[in-house]
Amino acid sequence: MATMHDVARLARVSVSTVSYVLTGARPISQATRDKVLAAMTELGYQPNAMARGLASRRSRIIGLLMPMDERGLGATETAFVTGAAAAASAAGYHLVLSPVCDLDDLRRLASQRMLDGAVLMEVQVEDARVTALQEAGVPLVLIGRTGDTTGLSYVDIDFDQTVREAVDHLVGLGHRRIVYVNHSAAAIATGYGPAVRTRDAFVTAMTGHGLEPVMIPAQDSAAGGRAALAAALTEAPDLSAVLVMNENAIFGILGELTNRGLVVPHDVSVVSMVTSPQVAELANPALTAMTSPGSALGRIAVEALLRQVEGAESADHQQLLPCALEVRGSTSPAAREAVVIGGDHIDQTGSGPPGM
Repeated sequence: MATMHDVARLARVSVSTVSYVLTGARPISQATRDKVLAAMTELGYQPNAMARGLASRRSRIIGLLMPMDERGLGATETAFVTGAAAAASAAGYHLVLSPVCDLDDLRRLASQRMLDGAVLMEVQVEDARVTALQEAGVPLVLIGRTGDTTGLSYVDIDFDQTVREAVDHLVGLGHRRIVYVNHSAAAIATGYGPAVRTRDAFVTAMTGHGLEPVMIPAQDSAAGGRAALAAALTEAPDLSAVLVMNENAIFGILGELTNRGLVVPHDVSVVSMVTSPQVAELANPALTAMTSPGSALGRIAVEALLRQVEGAESADHQQLLPCALEVRGSTSPAAREAVVIGGDHIDQTGSGPPGM
């Protein structure tokens, strides 16, 4: 493996000159710089990122701060991480995934100056982590949004457009009784951004079509999905479509539909929101989904952060990306024949039991 001494020898310059070319600590003539860079290319020299960071008073490490529980990372969440990691690597930085969420731990991490900047995920509408990092002077970009985004850089999913397009797809297929299965009641109560924004967007989209919005919260688990589907059928026994934004609950929902003798999509259509293609293809039939732009959001967030770190951008970067509708096998036109749900004879057109 080539070293700085090898580069210096081939370029016929001092080792310190090679170091200055790498770090920019001192001005170097363009001719000398070109010789050093040509020698690096010829030798296949890869600079040590940490050594460059020490010389430039940067760690060349950025943190991806994401609270995690026993569920770990799903396929959709992983796309955010891989997009961020690829962007950091391309710029010569290391990305460190940190689950720290305790404010005292976060302040200690910030005070150690180990990170050149941070990307914050799982953002709450009111998020004390943002204030803690700002007070510590850590450059920051959010994947998500707080309620007040003044002075903040963020990238996020355009939940209004995403929910509207999902509802439009189902309404266009003739569905009138649509239930939305969200994240847990606790997530909504604590102001988890995606849960709050999709709740509000669903109400707007349904009322815009003159339809009643019915939302059911669900724990992030298969058992939570089964319980949510049971609750949905109790509240709306004539439902013909389920819109879900809870990747950990979706397979419980599908299982409970099967247990009740309901066929997807003949009896009940299902749309999964903010979902990766990998997850959508695991179901049978494959899920019609609003596909998450996770990889793009991770990449854009890191690129925006590095522009801050390197002083190349002073204005706040604020950008929304919608999910993309990908129609698979879990949606179809609303059924016209009656089906039996929980022992009651229900007309899928929403007109109620025969004779009513």
